[in-house]
Amino acid sequence: MDHDEAPVLDALADYHRLDRYGFTPPGHRQGRGADERVNAVLGGALREDVLATAGLDDRKSSNGYLSKAEELMADAVGADRAFFSTCGSSLSVKAAILAVTRGEGELIIGRDAHKSTIAGLVLSGLQPRWASPRYDEEQHIAHPPGPDEFERMWQRYPDASAAVVTSPTPYGTCADLRAIVEVCHSRGKPVIVDEAWGAHLPFHDDLPTWAMDAGADICVVSVHKMGIGFEQGSVYHLQGSLVDPVRLSQCADVLATTSSNVLLYAAIDGWRRQMVQHGTELLTGALALTERTRAAIERIPGLHVLRDELLAEEASHDLDPLHVLIDVQELGVSGYQVADWLRAEHRLDVGINDHRRVEAVISTADDEQTTKRLLDALEALPDAAESMPAPSPVSLPSKADLRPVMASLPRDAFFGPVETVPAGEAAGRIAAEQVTPYPPGIPALLPGEVINSAVVDYLRTGLAAGMVIPDAADASLETFRVARSLPHPE
Repeated sequence: MDHDEAPVLDALADYHRLDRYGFTPPGHRQGRGADERVNAVLGGALREDVLATAGLDDRKSSNGYLSKAEELMADAVGADRAFFSTCGSSLSVKAAILAVTRGEGELIIGRDAHKSTIAGLVLSGLQPRWASPRYDEEQHIAHPPGPDEFERMWQRYPDASAAVVTSPTPYGTCADLRAIVEVCHSRGKPVIVDEAWGAHLPFHDDLPTWAMDAGADICVVSVHKMGIGFEQGSVYHLQGSLVDPVRLSQCADVLATTSSNVLLYAAIDGWRRQMVQHGTELLTGALALTERTRAAIERIPGLHVLRDELLAEEASHDLDPLHVLIDVQELGVSGYQVADWLRAEHRLDVGINDHRRVEAVISTADDEQTTKRLLDALEALPDAAESMPAPSPVSLPSKADLRPVMASLPRDAFFGPVETVPAGEAAGRIAAEQVTPYPPGIPALLPGEVINSAVVDYLRTGLAAGMVIPDAADASLETFRVARSLPHPE
């Protein structure tokens, strides 16, 4: 196929060149009607915000701009089909789960799944069968479940519809996807990979194996995370014969907006062309820049960049080095404090932050200038840390504490009768809400699980130390929302 084309992006350029005008949504008319104060900030984006059908394309979509762009994307990465989504990977994962299960039965899924995946369980009424992550009790990091764990789960739950794997994790750690796929395919079962952090993986040989090359049936990527695209831009890829492409498309249609944003489509389209033409070169540069940055951070007193620890025995199969995970505990401060200090004093934001770490993710957009800003700030951190207060301690759960006991379907707990109980009375009750430290967005509690006191202590001490928990019904965690009365599903 001709990868010099970018059908959606080119059509948007033609829209303006031909001076089209629509008496249709969006009502701002490419910014004409927007307040001047809005246009001062958003004018460029508003100009490109046009209707997809009877706007960018004609009322019959006869030019097929989007379908051509999706065909080009599939060709670029070696998938059978590619589908663009403007509702983020959160929607794409839900659509994939519904497509492979038909909304009933059991699903084998890693307990390190993102909260959006858990939302799919709530909506569908599926019974999750949790594959246990490999938990590093020294680092307090959960790595993806291994193929042996999926083998064990299939032996226990042979009637489950599919398996869901999260890889890479927000820490950049990766599962042994080839072996997991082999385990699942030997039983004729499809594999969904939540590869939100892996959009760039198909475009460089030195990066971890991407899901389609490993044989996965569906993988979902967030272009805005490790690619170059707007927030909410997502692509889900399909290959093989285990998943019906029509059902997958229809499940996405059931969930998706009917007012897709052309800006997101155009950015995905343009990024695919850029990566086909220049991806190897761009990623080679980003990887080299990352290695220099890692080495420079490692030389700063009190800081340590994790690598070997993330690939140790019982840890992860592979690592995306563009995730620069920095341990700050030797400075006597927490990652929460460092993240706040970087923003307040150096106007820098980081992603992952926890009781002892912060994470900087390098992309193809970074260069020596941007990484110098990070290095200059981190070089000032040891002195600044001396005047920071001692961090509030976090009560960290053990591996045993993180083995969930499911007492009901997530849907039944979420939608059923609920009550609110004090935190001290929550242990032993069935959670009726998600409670999720963010980032990384992996629920510590989810609907249907029996609450244990160690997780309550972790969340409450974490909140006091600076952890962000945006979805708890009671932001103070003085109380928890629990199921009033539910039978065990088995």
